[in-house]
Amino acid sequence: MQTPANSPTLTLALLPLTLLLILLGVNVALFGDSAIEGPNQIALIIAGVMAALISIRRGVAWSDLQDGMLKVVHVALTPILMLLLIGALASTWMISGIVPTLIVLGLQLADPAWFYAAAAVVCAIVSTAVGSSWTTAATIGVAMMATGQGLGMSLPVTAGAVISGAYFGDKLSPLSDTTNLASGVCGVDLFQHVRYLFLTTLPSFVLALGLFIAMGLTHSAEGQIAQPAEMINAINRNVHTSGWLLLVPALVVFAIVRKMPALPLMFFATLLGSLCSLLFQRELVYLIGGSEDWSGIYRGLIATLVTDNAISTGNAFTDDLLSTSGMAGMLNTIWLILCAVVFGGLMEASGCLTSLLNGLNRLVKGPSSLVATTSGTCGVLNLTASEQYLTLLIAGRMYPELYDQYNLSQKNLSRTLEDSGTVTSVLVPWNTCGAYHATVLGIGTLSYLPFCFFNLISPLMTVLVMRLGWKIETTSPAQNAQ
Repeated sequence: MQTPANSPTLTLALLPLTLLLILLGVNVALFGDSAIEGPNQIALIIAGVMAALISIRRGVAWSDLQDGMLKVVHVALTPILMLLLIGALASTWMISGIVPTLIVLGLQLADPAWFYAAAAVVCAIVSTAVGSSWTTAATIGVAMMATGQGLGMSLPVTAGAVISGAYFGDKLSPLSDTTNLASGVCGVDLFQHVRYLFLTTLPSFVLALGLFIAMGLTHSAEGQIAQPAEMINAINRNVHTSGWLLLVPALVVFAIVRKMPALPLMFFATLLGSLCSLLFQRELVYLIGGSEDWSGIYRGLIATLVTDNAISTGNAFTDDLLSTSGMAGMLNTIWLILCAVVFGGLMEASGCLTSLLNGLNRLVKGPSSLVATTSGTCGVLNLTASEQYLTLLIAGRMYPELYDQYNLSQKNLSRTLEDSGTVTSVLVPWNTCGAYHATVLGIGTLSYLPFCFFNLISPLMTVLVMRLGWKIETTSPAQNAQ
């Protein structure tokens, strides 16, 4: 990647990112988890303004910076629509009894000692089947969080287990958009890419499971708020739970396997949830709507989709567990995503991003440092571009020639993109993935970050495997010239 003549020096390029990290640290210290409700958005805007001022000072026209912002904002449109629909889906699945049924089932079957590992494995299976960490977190992940809360488990650790499992499946599923993107941008056959991923992904997940098992076996439930039996009784007294409701998640999985696009799928799942609300929870719909007639049904369904709602069980803990926020509950996250992509667009249009990446490229001294630099590039892009698709696309375009220069198969590049780009996006509070999972799971990004063992191990594993030279596929100069 060549540095344009008006790109800032590396020192100047680091200033907006440094300012952002300082402001975010101050926000966390002063506002805690509520930093996502405005302070972090302001931090992103201020850091973006600094990037813009640096570039304007070096002769970049404001129109070019504005075009740079607009170019990346469209990338956020699909995640924003997904967030709105998933907010509606989560509410309808809660009010309809689908999630309460999953919670009751989990409370009946779960063993606290093995809960963290089981949550990771279940989410890994579901995510591999559906090809989406987002869908997994919004459905099975939400039920796992509620089950863990009922069992008195640590919610940050539970969120880490859910995310670890969800991203394991997301990486290995041929249905995953990031898996297809990483293989496609590097010109690697999809199934060869998936098979090559196993060499780093499986060991990373096994190590993560070992840590979750250790944490589960040493867990103390002294801080448990409610006994599982008490929770089950409170739910069953107020919500009709039924095995028939589990047909809805099964239908959603079937639709994903049949390659139904994500946005229509979320609408379809929300529609099924609304239908189940009418069939199984008519009294709740009347209660939310305020009357027992057709207008009450309509108001109840719309309120479920859009605004805050709660199921009153007479148990304060269970009431909190079964509360929903609909589409409105996603607005802070949408605000954060818009500010983040604007910051990313300004960093790219100003040349600051190019200078940062070129600074990383100078670290390449051999195959091992090339993989480590690619991994570091993905981290920087997730911090600055704030969107994992941009991370995969930009890093995937930067390094093919260098991998050829060191006679490394492009599979090594596509694997590193996944090991370092896909899985670390969820660890950045202002990245679309980090903001999304924090909102859906109800746990701040920095709270669950230390327990996303799979996501933390994966970048280290990809560098270690290259360092050891374990089953590294190489090419000949003649092959690279073709």
